[in-house]
Amino acid sequence: MQLKTLALLALVFTFGALYATKKRKKPEVCPAKTSFHALSAKSIEGKPVKMSDYKGKYILVVNTASKCRYTYQYEGLEELYQKHKDKLIILGFPSNQFWGQEPADNQKIHSFCKINYGVTFPLFTKTDVKGKNKHPVYEWLTDEDQNGWNSKGPGWNFHKYLINTEGNLIAEFSASVKPLDKKIIQYLK
Repeated sequence: MQLKTLALLALVFTFGALYATKKRKKPEVCPAKTSFHALSAKSIEGKPVKMSDYKGKYILVVNTASKCRYTYQYEGLEELYQKHKDKLIILGFPSNQFWGQEPADNQKIHSFCKINYGVTFPLFTKTDVKGKNKHPVYEWLTDEDQNGWNSKGPGWNFHKYLINTEGNLIAEFSASVKPLDKKIIQYLK
């Protein structure tokens, strides 16, 4: 009886240790079938921007809005950008797709962000981030056949996607994750 109990305990301990080790492992980066760097978008001023211009930096893509309960996150985004701009670029994509919380035109959005939050990171033209007219950047971010693993689209304004220096999507964060949260910062160390 004691031998059976010891054998059972050893078996439980072995499987428990294997499970704990597997659970603690950092997830592998799934290489994208197409690099984020192959994409482009129009700046809020209407100029074409190639995402390849940001090679070698982490890229945090955020869909934004000026009349949202998360609009205050512009301040945290700018702070994150200023602290890490040697290795991080933040790309803001204003969108009016969540309860009409970005009704302004590009010029007013740009002014609002600069005057109220001192935004210096790149902003892009007002964009569809979901639905049949989804911008190619968001098509890539939400299509696992393109990005390698993620199909989750923005659930609200200020949803965040993090791309590594090689152009692979490595994380996505809901709107409730603040820009200076350790969940984001850990990737920039």
